[in-house]
Parts: sequence; C-alpha cells; structure tokens
Amino acid sequence: MATHLDLEEQEQLDQFKHFWSRWGNLITGLLTVILLIYAGWNGWNYWQQRQATQAAVLYDTFEKAVRGKDDKLMSRSLSDLQSQFPKTTATQQAALLAARVYTDKGELGEAEKSFVWVIDQSADDGYVALARLRMSAIDLERKNPAKAQTWLAGQKAPVGFEALYDDRLGDIAMLQGKKEEAKTHFLSAWKAMEEKNEYRRLIEVKLAALGVNPRPTTSP
Repeated sequence: MATHLDLEEQEQLDQFKHFWSRWGNLITGLLTVILLIYAGWNGWNYWQQRQATQAAVLYDTFEKAVRGKDDKLMSRSLSDLQSQFPKTTATQQAALLAARVYTDKGELGEAEKSFVWVIDQSADDGYVALARLRMSAIDLERKNPAKAQTWLAGQKAPVGFEALYDDRLGDIAMLQGKKEEAKTHFLSAWKAMEEKNEYRRLIEVKLAALGVNPRPTTSP
C-alpha cells in the first residue's frame, strides 16, 4: 500500500516538475508584473493623498489671506499652489476664488490669468465651464462681444451648464444686435432650467423684452 502511494506521489511530483519546467517562468513573470502593478498603484494612491494633504494646508493659508484681504499673501500662496500642486482640486478652487476677488476689485487682467490657468490646467469639466462663463462675462464688460463669444462658441457645455451657456450666448447676441439669435438662445436656456429655478424668471424678462412669451397660452 505504501509503495503504491509512493509511486502515485512520485508521478504527481514528476507531472508538477514537467508543468513547472514548461510554465514556471511565465507564471513567475506574471506574478512579478501583478505585484509591481499593485505596488505602483499603492504608491500612486499614497502620492496623491500626500499631494492633496499638502495642497489643503497651503489652501488654508490662501483662504486666510483672502478673508484677511492680504493680496500679497494671496498671490504668493496661489502661485505656490499652482507650481507645486497644479492638478489638485484645492489649487483649481483657489484659482477660481482668486479670479473672483480680482474681478470684484476691477483687476480684470489678473482675473483673466487665473481663469485661463483653470481652463488650461483643470481636468474638471465643471471648473473649466465656470471659468469660460466668467471669462465671457469679463469680455462682455469690456464691450467685446466677439471675444466673449469665443470662450463658449464651439464648446460643448458640460451637463448642468447648458442653460447657462445658452443664456450667456443670448446676452452676447443681444449686444451684437442679433435679436433672433438671442431669442433662440434665451428660449433654449429657459426650457433647460427647472420650473422652480429663480434665474428662469430673469430669462423670461429677457424674452419678454424681445416680444416672446415662453409659456403656452390657452384659450378661455
């Protein structure tokens, strides 16, 4: 009985040796690749978390500078965020906030730099759309509707921004004297907005000024 088991075990061992001699290197290579990918993935996650943490600390300094109206510290901390942590959410939020501060102060050139940085660097469609809308508003304020249009024309509005894009394009068309085009954009924006959205009423006012009633009338 023992001899039979010894022979069976020897046969299994020989089969394993044959299998390993044929596929061992491939299996070892695959395991090595899997382990390297796993280690790389963990390393990448750790690096991202470390970047986000460091950026958050620097963003706190930036935010305090904004609240304290310390323009020099705000500018310096924003520059540090952009150079050291350009892809983090904190940096993109800081650039948008700085641009709003510059806009409120009438420093449109500085605001434009921040908005353009977000457009060029951010991977978040929402942040990019917001920057484009605000840049178009700046160029409208500069009485440059053609330039304002370039920020939005030919750009697909991200989900949730369609109505805002149409509304702004309607404003641009009005400034250009293109009333029919403005009607089309305002009506599209009105339809895209929810019934309870307060901004929808403003668009109704714009449409009324153009002689358009978006709400269907019914006979008594």
